Amino acid sequence: MLKNLLVELQTEELPPKALEKLSVALADGVAKSLKDQGFLQDDSQVTVYGSPRRLAFHITQVLDVSPDVAFTQKLVPVRVGLDAEGNATMALTKKMAALGIECPVSDLKRVNDGKNEQLVFEGVRPGYALAQGLQSALEDSIKKLPIPKVMTYQLADGVTTVSFVRPVKHLTALFGSDVVPVNLLGLIANRVTRGHRFHTSDLVEIADADSYEATLKANRVMPAFAERRETLRNLLTAEAQRLNANVIMPDDLLDEVTALTEWPVIYTSEFDEAFLEVPEECLILTMQLNQKYFALRNQDGKLSHQFLLVSQLEAKDGGKAIAGGNARVVRARLADAKFFYDQDRLETLESRVPGLKNVVYHNKLGSQLERVERVEAMAGRFAEMLGANAVDAKRAARLAKADLRTLMVGEFPELQGIMGEYYAKNDGESADVALAIREHYQPRYAGDALPSTPVSTALALADKMETLTGLFGIGQMPTGEKDPFALRRHALGVLRMLIEKRLPVAFTTLLDAAWDVELKVAGVTDHREALKTFFTDRLRVMFRDMGYTANEIDAVLALEPEELHDIKARLDALRGFMALPEAQSLTAANKRIGNILKKIEGDVPTAVSVDVMEQDEERALWQALLAVEPKANAAFEAGNYAEMLASLAGLKEAVDAFFEAVMVNAEDPALRANRQAILNRLYTVMNRVAEIARLAQ
Repeated sequence: MLKNLLVELQTEELPPKALEKLSVALADGVAKSLKDQGFLQDDSQVTVYGSPRRLAFHITQVLDVSPDVAFTQKLVPVRVGLDAEGNATMALTKKMAALGIECPVSDLKRVNDGKNEQLVFEGVRPGYALAQGLQSALEDSIKKLPIPKVMTYQLADGVTTVSFVRPVKHLTALFGSDVVPVNLLGLIANRVTRGHRFHTSDLVEIADADSYEATLKANRVMPAFAERRETLRNLLTAEAQRLNANVIMPDDLLDEVTALTEWPVIYTSEFDEAFLEVPEECLILTMQLNQKYFALRNQDGKLSHQFLLVSQLEAKDGGKAIAGGNARVVRARLADAKFFYDQDRLETLESRVPGLKNVVYHNKLGSQLERVERVEAMAGRFAEMLGANAVDAKRAARLAKADLRTLMVGEFPELQGIMGEYYAKNDGESADVALAIREHYQPRYAGDALPSTPVSTALALADKMETLTGLFGIGQMPTGEKDPFALRRHALGVLRMLIEKRLPVAFTTLLDAAWDVELKVAGVTDHREALKTFFTDRLRVMFRDMGYTANEIDAVLALEPEELHDIKARLDALRGFMALPEAQSLTAANKRIGNILKKIEGDVPTAVSVDVMEQDEERALWQALLAVEPKANAAFEAGNYAEMLASLAGLKEAVDAFFEAVMVNAEDPALRANRQAILNRLYTVMNRVAEIARLAQ
């Protein structure tokens, strides 16, 4: 019999940031277990529910009894299980008893496993009821839930202790309209739950599995996280449009508020317009972090003094009391922000720099002030490499961490750099210096914007390179999945700047300049090669994520290109080359040439003489190479890698003919050296864009 299944754990308020992950994990875990046990069909559908006070799921096409399963059980070797007369030995009898197998010895099969002839039992394991399968699935899934912090609590009997993410009040399990008799966390399954915390008071009875969602909605609960999130987005957008404004709606805030409400209702409130004198980032962050409000922008793009709040109550007065109460709360929050801002501007950033000596950066790398001095030195060098204003870069570096000593950043660490720009402008610093202070943390995460000016870029590179060289220098490299100092993120940030901004600086030059500064710190040792390898590994990750194969990436990185910004162009050209009909033959030949050259003792010959040549095939290859080489080299120098590799196609026939007819390692030393020199010249031309032999099949 096939019916639909519904399971719900109705709880106290669940941690909002873990809600969606917990609900998905529970549903997926139980569904997988039931499928493995044979209760689900190929077209069974799983619907996940998750709200502040419940984790639930609905599964279609579920069997009431699992199917019988044929199985084969290996027992013992024949020589161990049977005596000379063919009767069961004690070893076989004990094995069968332990496995619960009862049958005559004559019913056992004999199977040769390649080593011994084995006694094997072939039987059918009968199916079992859904209650048994669901009980097992729930228990296993609960144990594996990604619970951020387990809560231990007592049940109503005052004796039984249970551990879960939050206390569970009701357990609902319905197979069609029937209750599935499972028990979990000290509760026996029933068909009752609770609706909205404030709009309902009585227990809610669920008639059957398919009426769950409609029943909850009738009791002011929207159980599906995704639907509730989309509803919330639409409500916020509609209210903002009514106010002729645009809502600031970051995904993480939307997710968190979705996890905090069962039945979203939107109200508009406001704060005193005088607070708009405070930088908008402070106001927005205050509203978002502390109160979970959604800020608004007017049509001119400026921050509005109005904001949207999400409630679970459909207030009889239209929300006037709720809006008023929240206005009073936010007024106190924004007053604190304004106080911090006003107080901070009484001191310049420059005056705060000496105080950084009291801030420990790392016990082996000194204070934050000592780090600032290293970043300042690196920023000056990098600015010169990039053609940026070195004076501005060093000035920005000196002031970049000063906002760590301000009240505002002390309260809101997320504003570091941002407040530095505001305070720098207040102090009369140049626009480039102020902007570099804001942007020197960029990119902070994958997909984040890059610094926008040369000065900002020089400082951002210096900040990240100092972190990398310093921590590598004291042996604090990432290990496995552990990366407590986010060094992988710093390295990817450096690579993104070099590649996406096409910076005219060789990577090793940048690396050497950074180490020159860092090695002046007592206790720092030169781990330059380890750091270079670390960067290379990050490059591989970057380009794999872009869709390039490991072999393609290896072929390009094998040449250790200094200008990292042209790696993508090389990869694209290589992919185009490999699509040519001549590619496989040429890559195989290239691999063969590489093997020949590796076996040469001493220096590889480079001088080619036409007079030494004996066979038409070597003369033809030399002439073909002389014809192709100038065009290939010109295309390479112009950065036209696709054209350069495509030009190699004209060498295929000559290369194939050469290897079919010519013995490279001839007995005559002069002839052998000449042929090796031809191949050396050919090998050099073929491998300027990438080491193409790595793509040979």
